[in-house]
Amino acid sequence: MSQSNPAPRRIIFQYLVPVHVEVEDGLVARVTVIDETPVQHPTVVEGDPSYLDEAVRSADDGQPWPSWQFGY
Repeated sequence: MSQSNPAPRRIIFQYLVPVHVEVEDGLVARVTVIDETPVQHPTVVEGDPSYLDEAVRSADDGQPWPSWQFGY
């Protein structure tokens, strides 16, 4: 008897988060994404929408996420 391996469930979703943007001399110098915000009103970008609720629960399980910074 062989065990079947279910296909991985992949879903990509998006939601709004606060972003801090620093501009110097008319150019964006740094962007900080504050991703400690709870997931609210997610939108499916790719994948099976039936997995959205489970994906949101996994992504928003109270873990202490840091902020992400881009720039110098």
